[in-house]
Amino acid sequence: MTVGLVGLGQMGSALAASLVEAGLDLIAHDRAGPARCPEGVGFVPDAGAMARRAHIVVLSLPDGSASLEVAGQMAGAADRRVTHVVDTSTIGLDAARRIDALLTDAGVAYIDAPVSGGPAGARARTLTVMYAGDPEACRAVEPVLAGLGDRRFRVGPTAGMGQAMKLANNFLSATALAATSEAIAFGTSAGLSMDVMLEVLNASSGRSAATSDKFVQHVLTRRYASGFTNTLMSKDLTLYLRATRDRGSPGVVGDVVGQLWERFASHQPGADFTRIYPFVDS
Repeated sequence: MTVGLVGLGQMGSALAASLVEAGLDLIAHDRAGPARCPEGVGFVPDAGAMARRAHIVVLSLPDGSASLEVAGQMAGAADRRVTHVVDTSTIGLDAARRIDALLTDAGVAYIDAPVSGGPAGARARTLTVMYAGDPEACRAVEPVLAGLGDRRFRVGPTAGMGQAMKLANNFLSATALAATSEAIAFGTSAGLSMDVMLEVLNASSGRSAATSDKFVQHVLTRRYASGFTNTLMSKDLTLYLRATRDRGSPGVVGDVVGQLWERFASHQPGADFTRIYPFVDS
């Protein structure tokens, strides 16, 4: 079985490495050309060629329009071999459902499978894969899902449910990081040291992934190198808020958090998302 991967950015490259380490026969494509292609991985020139050579194709793309474009090219490819598409991109519920309909009409199964944990999580195999799709299709791509990460959760039977889970997760992540930034800024203004605050918070009820990971690894050390940008987080929050409005679910906290991240991304586009602390504290 040949597996394809489209999108060799920071996340896609890390996923490619995981799939190769899992022993899968991998080919890859990126619109930037072959320079990003990992050693030992065959490069194909476009999505149509990918559809003709790979049985299962993994997408790691920046947004829904990119995923939809690639899916359309594969669906329209003559003599295609691809039978399943596993989309690890964060694209929102509506885009996932449109892509599912497009591929289903072409006889290709779609698995909505966004991931959480970033490039570092992919390398450490702590990546969380939250996937949704037809049970038979999910079973067929299990070797690929296993290659992506050790933490795998099937969250539902239809496309869009994986996206809903990922957007809820990223909303909570964004909220915790923003709230922790305000709390740390307050404490340091009162004379507390950041390292002492984090030690206490991580032994108390204020503990979160922001206090135990992001601040300890990236803010306290001033590394700011999580591999996830504020622009992408702002995009994910926009998708989350759109989905809450479409469904009439609460969005009071979401609106406030979304506005903060939008301002941050507007002032420092492409910055590592852990730099929200100096942005909040400025």
